[in-house]
Amino acid sequence: MTKSTTLIKLLLVDDSVESAEQIISILRNGGIAVRPARASNEAELEEAFGQPSHAPDLIVVSLDRTSMTIPQIREISERRGRDSTLIVTAAQLNDAAVVKSFQDGARAAMLRTSHEHVQIIVKREYEALAMRRSVRRLEASLRESERRADALLDSSRDPIAFVHEGMHVRANKAYLDMFGYETFEDIEGVSILDMIAAPDADDFKSLLKRLSKGEKPPQRLNLKAQRADGSTFDAAMEFAEASFEGEPCQQITFRLQASDPDLHEKLDELRAKDLVTDLFNRTHMLTQIDNACGLAANGTLDQALLLVEPDGFRAVLDSIGIGSADLLLGDMATLLRKSLREGDIAGRVGDHLFAILLHKRDAAATNQFAETLRSAFAEHIFEIGKKSVSLTASIGGALLGERNANATGLMDDAATALRQAQGDGGNRAQIHDPAAQDKAAVARAQQWLKAIDDALANDGFVLYHQPIIALHGAEGGGDFYEILLRMNGPNGEILPGHFLPIAERSGRMPAIDRWVIAKAIRAIAERERAGNRTTFFIKLTPQSLEDQTLVAWIAQQLKSERQRGDSLVFEMPESKVVTSLKQVHAFARALEQIHCNFALEQFGAGLNSFQLLKHVPARYLKIDRHYMADLPKQKENQDKVKEICNQAHQLGKLTVAEFVEDAASMSILFGCGVNFVQGNFLQEPEKILSHAA
Repeated sequence: MTKSTTLIKLLLVDDSVESAEQIISILRNGGIAVRPARASNEAELEEAFGQPSHAPDLIVVSLDRTSMTIPQIREISERRGRDSTLIVTAAQLNDAAVVKSFQDGARAAMLRTSHEHVQIIVKREYEALAMRRSVRRLEASLRESERRADALLDSSRDPIAFVHEGMHVRANKAYLDMFGYETFEDIEGVSILDMIAAPDADDFKSLLKRLSKGEKPPQRLNLKAQRADGSTFDAAMEFAEASFEGEPCQQITFRLQASDPDLHEKLDELRAKDLVTDLFNRTHMLTQIDNACGLAANGTLDQALLLVEPDGFRAVLDSIGIGSADLLLGDMATLLRKSLREGDIAGRVGDHLFAILLHKRDAAATNQFAETLRSAFAEHIFEIGKKSVSLTASIGGALLGERNANATGLMDDAATALRQAQGDGGNRAQIHDPAAQDKAAVARAQQWLKAIDDALANDGFVLYHQPIIALHGAEGGGDFYEILLRMNGPNGEILPGHFLPIAERSGRMPAIDRWVIAKAIRAIAERERAGNRTTFFIKLTPQSLEDQTLVAWIAQQLKSERQRGDSLVFEMPESKVVTSLKQVHAFARALEQIHCNFALEQFGAGLNSFQLLKHVPARYLKIDRHYMADLPKQKENQDKVKEICNQAHQLGKLTVAEFVEDAASMSILFGCGVNFVQGNFLQEPEKILSHAA
């Protein structure tokens, strides 16, 4: 589940608004986007399921704060035909309560007092729910595929039967005609041995015993077959692993024996080969990749898939002529074939794209093979007619293991590695190793941490500001801006989404917050000296509130620059305020002493956001961005924005709508009574060009 793209529809069955808000805040602070609703009785629960588009994904039941029972909740959910996951929570959970909840139909239990536990359980159960929904879609697709496969099987001219534990479970018309039967009912449940003539019956019986022990069948078996009337004929049986109604079985195709077995074998070989390169063709290679994935899923190690593509192939064709393309491809295949050893499989899977399946090579050996092959291409001179051609090749690969034993995913990983090698300039080998991802993530985090520390030590951050525009005339006078942060990087400025999460996890946010505040105050001073009255909105993180000296330090910065306190508005998201309420209350009260203001971001995202204003003296309410999404077409969102504005104005608060992206939304927000608007439609953020900042 990704941090920003998945929105979980969450229903909290809880008599306490504060308890429900706490869970919502815990989830949002963990980067889990939720659309919450609360129910405290059956009528509210029925209403929550009333609109299919808003029906909950997860139902969180507070065992210690609701009179409703799990069977009641399940009955309503199931009656509505909704697959919703039921999770129970409480401040304390004993074994008896958990067991009883599971017996009643809950899928998970979580301690409300443990933030990590709540986040882990909700992520896990939503992923499980998404998987169940995906499985149902796949099952429907599978049924459709099976229906089509049945139609193809019945129309096939090849006599085909499916055999499970030696018995017929399916056969097509060509098979019935070959053996002289009218309908499948005539042979359903009949042993395949009945189709084998007496001279070969014992040998075939031994084969069936070996197959039952898990041995692989021969690719082709010549024997005498027997029809229903007792007559016999020379036949060739071809085996393939298959499944029927979820059970493993053998697909058996009967053919009349060719007069020349060697010729038949050569024809089979030709069907699997690419005529230009004499390597395997795409169809055969994809089958081999599927087989390799099957082996990996059963524990086979040290396999890998490589994709090889010449660099600048089109330019090379321009020099030798398109008529010589097949000659060059054939020579490339010959060079590639020289690098293989027994067990390796190579094929042509695109116009000039080759695939290699490596066996019995670990990560180091795979990387060494790829590098050796890359060097072989770089050093080789191809003689095409009277022209000598040199070219390089890029190689992308993926190690195959149990974790990624999926043909499509394996091909995608190898293709991604190939594109990366080509994007880095070509003539490179790039191998994707799933097991190395965690180590790479740790290494990347360390690199980011070093970059953050360097930026703090050497003024490596950059301030931007975006206008906050009054819709109904001057609100306090002057210009209003929100301060935004970037970081200088080797290839340009870096957006905060890349480095702030790491800074927060590593405890660097208090230092970054102070850097921003100090630079912002100096920028305000410079603007005011030029005659521009300015107010800056500055984001603050909960980690900074743990510093008891912060407000005194802000006061000293303002005093040093001889600036008024109300030029600063410090803002925090509603979800983070709820989980740090005591510290935020103390901080906001202290800000009042130096005349700075406080703003609540993402306001309206909770169940009862206005309850917060009893504890936090916020001057500005920045309406949650989700209400801005497609605002002109969402009457429900329009009504909610208007409701927020009406209540805010009654309390003497000012409202700000962020992420305004079109003129129609501007008109609607004006009618709703929003005080300020902000967004790229009005003006994109601009760098603060100042020697001070």
